[in-house]
Amino acid sequence: MSAQPDTPVHEVAHRLRPMAEADLPRIHRIELASYEYPWSLGNFTDSMSAGYSMWVREAEGEVIGYYAMTAVAGEAHLLNLTIAPIWRRHGLGCDLLEHCLACARDHKAESLFLEVRISNTAAIALYHSSGFVDLAVRRGYYPARDGREDALIMKKDLTC
Repeated sequence: MSAQPDTPVHEVAHRLRPMAEADLPRIHRIELASYEYPWSLGNFTDSMSAGYSMWVREAEGEVIGYYAMTAVAGEAHLLNLTIAPIWRRHGLGCDLLEHCLACARDHKAESLFLEVRISNTAAIALYHSSGFVDLAVRRGYYPARDGREDALIMKKDLTC
C-alpha cells in the first residue's frame, strides 16, 4: 500500500508492535520522505542494537509510523517519532505519542524529554497538546540549508 486507502483512516486496521530489522527499509523510506536531514539506516540499527524502545504503527500490514525512545535512570528521551506523510493529520501521531508516554512510564521514567526543530510547528503543537512544556532552546542543534537550526527542548512530567 503506497497511498492512503479510500477507506476512512479510522476504519483501517491499525496495530502497534515492536520494530523489527525487517521494517528498516520501509522506515528509512518514510524517514527520507519526511525530513531534509533524515536518520540513516545506521541510526536505526544502532538504536535497535542499544536496546531502545522502538515501535511501529502498521495499517493493513504496512509500516506507516514509528518512534524511538530511550529510558534510563528515571528519565526517557524521545529520539524520533514520525508518521508517513500521506497518513498525517488523522491523529495517528498523537496515538503513537500516547503509546510512547505509556512505554516511558512502564520503564519507570518520571519525565520524557525531546528536541524538536523550531521550524516544526506541527510537531510542537502536537507536543504542547499532549502536555509538554518548553524548557530551553538548544542553539544550532540541527543541520540546516543555511547552516544550523535551533532545537526547542521540551519536557513532560510523567508522575502524578
